[in-house]
Amino acid sequence: MAKSKKKWSQDVTEHSDAMDLKEGVFKSDDPKKIARSVKHSAEESDRRKSSPFRAAMSMLTFYINRAGDQLTKKRRGTLEKAKDELRKDFGRQPKD
Repeated sequence: MAKSKKKWSQDVTEHSDAMDLKEGVFKSDDPKKIARSVKHSAEESDRRKSSPFRAAMSMLTFYINRAGDQLTKKRRGTLEKAKDELRKDFGRQPKD
């Protein structure tokens, strides 16, 4: 069962119809840079099915969830901060 889930998520990552992400965007140590890049990709995509904010947040959350226990605390923290930066970039309140 775990194998088919892995294949499913890998397929989504490689062939997502939502948006094209800049290669290596999630490897940056700068949450603002990650947020800006994901926001730009979401706004430029003409294939997404929801608002740019929802598409960008979904992609970031998907990446965090897919990485799961493989993320270090520091890396997860950076990505969670990127979510807050994304909220700010879209004029929304960061979560407390």
